[in-house]
Amino acid sequence: MTIGCLFRDKPTSAVVTVSPDAPVSDAVRLLHDHRIGAVLAVGPDGVAGVVSERDVVRGLHKHGSAICDMPVHKVMSSPVVTVERSHTISDALALMTERRFRHLPVVEGGVLIGIVSIGDLVKRKIDDAVREAEELRGYIHA
Repeated sequence: MTIGCLFRDKPTSAVVTVSPDAPVSDAVRLLHDHRIGAVLAVGPDGVAGVVSERDVVRGLHKHGSAICDMPVHKVMSSPVVTVERSHTISDALALMTERRFRHLPVVEGGVLIGIVSIGDLVKRKIDDAVREAEELRGYIHA
């Protein structure tokens, strides 16, 4: 299975972005309002970084409440690791596990087309395993 198969259920309109120059408080509001764990920092040259809940917590520890007025680019994770639709779910999971992040932008030809979370990938792997087990049971009982 490839990353591209996930976008049948997750349209690209679901991507939430913020400017790298916006205050961190804007990113926090987006995280809260959309009930998501990360927002992409997108500038004129494309995806500049990822701001996750972890990044905000680290910034709070280091800077206190002053983080709210700091620009996103001061706390975002960068450089950004991305995948394309053609990458396999297994490869994406391995990359996320190895690099210890939970959100992965998907780009095609340098254009942002979506974002996947480790939860999206694990859910798909479980769904595929359940479907395969049901098919095998059906084959055995036929």
